[in-house]
Amino acid sequence: MKILRFAALGAVAALALAACGTDTPADNESPSAGGTPEPATIKLWLNGTDTPQELRDYLTTTFASENPGSKLVIEQQDWSGLVPRLQTALASEDQTPDVVEIGNTQAPTFTWAGAFADITDLYPALGGEKLLQGFVDAGTADGKIYAVPYYSGARAVFYNKDVFKDAGVEVPTTLAEFNDAAKKLTTDKVSGLWLPGQDWYSGASWLFTNGGDFAVQEGDQWKGALSSDASVAGLTQVQDLFTNATNAPADSDSAEPWVPFNNGEAAMFYAPTWARWSINIKECDEKVAADDQSDEATEKRTKQQACNEEHTGIFPLPGNSADEVATAFAGGSNLAVAAKSKHPELAKNLLKIIFSADFQNQLGSKGLIPGNSEYTASVGDDVYAQAAVKAALAAKLTPAAENWATVEGDRVLEDFFQQLATGQDVKTAATAADQRIADILNG
Repeated sequence: MKILRFAALGAVAALALAACGTDTPADNESPSAGGTPEPATIKLWLNGTDTPQELRDYLTTTFASENPGSKLVIEQQDWSGLVPRLQTALASEDQTPDVVEIGNTQAPTFTWAGAFADITDLYPALGGEKLLQGFVDAGTADGKIYAVPYYSGARAVFYNKDVFKDAGVEVPTTLAEFNDAAKKLTTDKVSGLWLPGQDWYSGASWLFTNGGDFAVQEGDQWKGALSSDASVAGLTQVQDLFTNATNAPADSDSAEPWVPFNNGEAAMFYAPTWARWSINIKECDEKVAADDQSDEATEKRTKQQACNEEHTGIFPLPGNSADEVATAFAGGSNLAVAAKSKHPELAKNLLKIIFSADFQNQLGSKGLIPGNSEYTASVGDDVYAQAAVKAALAAKLTPAAENWATVEGDRVLEDFFQQLATGQDVKTAATAADQRIADILNG
């Protein structure tokens, strides 16, 4: 396997050196006499709360059923600080998860570092050419596949219809109108838009829509692009929102923006469209315990969801003209089998379950665009699905640089956007961030 630029990756570099020389870790696991892997407990890392508990339960139950004597344990990780945790865990046979979820922007770095097992042989069974190609590319090195798409999505705007009506604000049709609406809706107690200072995932939409980018490749070198004229134009709009349209803390990240929205502290929030399942505004809350599975609780949840969708709307962030949609950051994740997994065959069996028609359709039913495009119809055709599709079609990934995960792991973008949120000069802060990005990507 070809390994590139070890130095910038720290612990991942050591992993790459250890992994180099073997394309699969199959010798870690002895098959039983029947040709099936010996029973064992395997570990799956899932990040954040994007995968609902219902789907997690399906995976653990189905895996146990299809692999008698074996058990699946799912461990939830925070997106914040994920890269250094992966660097440590994936380098250790004792700590490594067997299957890992990784952000699509982080996949190239870990793929090229040798952190994942070669699963090219599984490609046809998992969906082959029907898999989302951009995500497959992010997990491919030297013509071999090491990571495959779990789900995709893009951000859309959720808004409180009652707050809009009371303020006399219409759903905006251009990006300029959106910024004006967010500012008009803002009071001392309510943010027009909940936009934490470190939320570069959301801020990227203004950057991309104005023609800017985080970095560009010139020959075999990368150059930071935040200080370009197009980028500065978009970032100036973001800083205007930080200053005049949000009460969110400058030193906080994008985690769970629906919480202040549910509490009546924000008129809008900008998030992946699967956030619809986390919305529960005060006037709709039926106070149902999470572990209550009674018929009465189910009836209350149905009533609660209907109420929330009556009072909450959604629309894709508009672009610079009325017939355009903003270029949002393309969210989503890849899945990979760890190179140091002691149970790679069981790990592959889990991937087969995840890419089954049943599970892929369940992903879509929860607002997540499945990794296999054959099942995207499962997302539905309601307003949430329409917003998701429109946003996803216009979405864009971060630069496909091998060291991009280190940019994220070093929190370069969180630091930069927090500087914007605290009023630092856009051009000056962008120039400094460009240098940090270039040093990392070319390191």
